[in-house]
Amino acid sequence: MTEELMEKLEVKTVFTIPLFGGIRVTESVVVTWIVMAALILFAIIMTRGLKTRGISKRQAFLEWMVTKLDGMVGGMVGGKAKVFSEYLITVLLFIGLANIVGIFGLKSPTKDMSVTIALALMSIVLVEASGIIFLGFKRAMHKFIEPTPVVLPINILEVVTKPLSLCMRLFGNVVGAFVIMALLEICVPIGIPMVFSLYFDFFDGLLQAYVFVFLTGLYLTEAVE
Repeated sequence: MTEELMEKLEVKTVFTIPLFGGIRVTESVVVTWIVMAALILFAIIMTRGLKTRGISKRQAFLEWMVTKLDGMVGGMVGGKAKVFSEYLITVLLFIGLANIVGIFGLKSPTKDMSVTIALALMSIVLVEASGIIFLGFKRAMHKFIEPTPVVLPINILEVVTKPLSLCMRLFGNVVGAFVIMALLEICVPIGIPMVFSLYFDFFDGLLQAYVFVFLTGLYLTEAVE
């Protein structure tokens, strides 16, 4: 059982690009490309032939979805940080779809820590850069010694712990759900895994996407206010 579980958790190399000594392209990278392609294709199809009058059902659905997502994400940030709503919505859609691709027989890329690390670093670089852009370099650096210079080491440590927290929370929850589902499939292969899949593969996957975006939005609001 252990060997079978470890085999399912292993991130395998799909092919190698013969550059710089060989660049390994893993399953998680390939599935990431598939998720990105699916989102881009969906956007292209849904935004064709948009009108201001006599809109189609497709456009009505698209406008409803965009309004709901913008309202949800805008409610997380608000104020100056609301300009990052589009980025946060994109991350929400990507992680949400990446977490539920297991339903279609693909391995979720967020099961690979390198993917969650990349997502966390993107968000934290944006957070720190937005603080400098909105407040100015001097004011942004001054926040590290507020309310007193004694807290400087703690504030510097916080810059490291934020991406670590984002990365490990997403990775841990996705892998935990994957392990539980794998154990269920090994022990009870018929019936029960299908029921639990609705929660672990679908609801929990979307929930983790929401939590990741919510925390990123919270950090952005703190940085720019």
